[in-house]
Formats: sequence, structure tokens, C-alpha cells
Amino acid sequence: MEKLHFMETLSIEDFKAQHNVEKIEVKQNPHTGKCFFVYGFETGAVSEKFLKGEISNPVISHVCSPEDGEMFYMLHEKGDGGAPLLATL
Repeated sequence: MEKLHFMETLSIEDFKAQHNVEKIEVKQNPHTGKCFFVYGFETGAVSEKFLKGEISNPVISHVCSPEDGEMFYMLHEKGDGGAPLLATL
């Protein structure tokens, strides 16, 4: 499986301002167990790390699936989008 292509990454506050929403809710599908987030009347994906408690610095990225070209938003841990973060200067 190819990695997702990360087009743009925003802080939670920047994402809310850009989409003119006051809150983002993370919910879980009771049938699949997968999490998703809701902003206004739209939804986005949530990293599997959320349920493991491994998201302490969340961001939202606009990503593209290499398999079908589908574009969507995904809430994930900052730095999960590709190369490991070695330093912030």
C-alpha cells in the first residue's frame, strides 16, 4: 500500500477558522469501530492512533489517496505525514 500524499497541514485552530466552524467533534462508528471527525455538516477521517491515546499534538491534513485519487481531511498526530521530524527550529 502506498502512503497518502499530504497536500496541506493545519493546526486545529487554523482548520476551524478556515472552515468557519466553532468546534470539531471526534466520533466512533459503532459498527466498524473506526473514528471520524465532524465539522459543521462535513466529516473527515481520524488516525487509528487516536483510540490508542497516541495523539497529543493533533493537526488536520488535506490528503490524497494514491490508490484512487480521493481527497479528504484527516486528523492525526503532528509529524505523522511522512519523514520523521528530527528538529523544529
